[in-house]
Amino acid sequence: MDHSIDKINSFLVAIFNEVLDIEEHALRVSTFSDLSIKEMHTVEAIGMYDHHTTSEVAKILNITAGTLTVAINSLVKKGYVERIRMKNDRRVVNLGLTKKGRLLYRLHDKFHREMVENTIHDMDNQEVEVLLKGLNNLHGFLFGLVQNIKEQG
Repeated sequence: MDHSIDKINSFLVAIFNEVLDIEEHALRVSTFSDLSIKEMHTVEAIGMYDHHTTSEVAKILNITAGTLTVAINSLVKKGYVERIRMKNDRRVVNLGLTKKGRLLYRLHDKFHREMVENTIHDMDNQEVEVLLKGLNNLHGFLFGLVQNIKEQG
C-alpha cells in the first residue's frame, strides 16, 4: 500500500504541475497572452452564460471581494469581462463575459474536457465510478483544509 501511496502522490504532483505548465504555455502563445493564469481562472469562475455578483465569484475562487475587484478591473480593461447593472436595482452589479471572454472560456473548457476524456477513454463504468469516488474523497479533504484556513485567517 505504501508503494501505491507514493505512486499516487507522484502522479498528483506531476499532473498538477503539468496542467499549470500547459495552461501557462497556452496563454503565452495564444491571442490571450495578455492574461495570467489567475485571470483565466477568474474568467472560468464567472462562467459562460450566468451572471454572478462579485461576492459570488470571490467565493468560488476563495478570495476576498477586494482582491477580486482588482482582477475584474484588469479584465474589464482587457475586454474579457463586463459589469452589468441590474435594471430593477442599479446598486447590484453582476459580472459577465464579453465575446472575447466567452471565446477564452470555450477554449479553456475544451482543454479540460479533452483532459477528462483522455483520462477515462479506456475505462469501464465501474472504473470511472472508482475514480470519481477517489476524486470526491480528495476534494472533500482539500475543501476541509481550505475551510480551516479561512477560519484561522
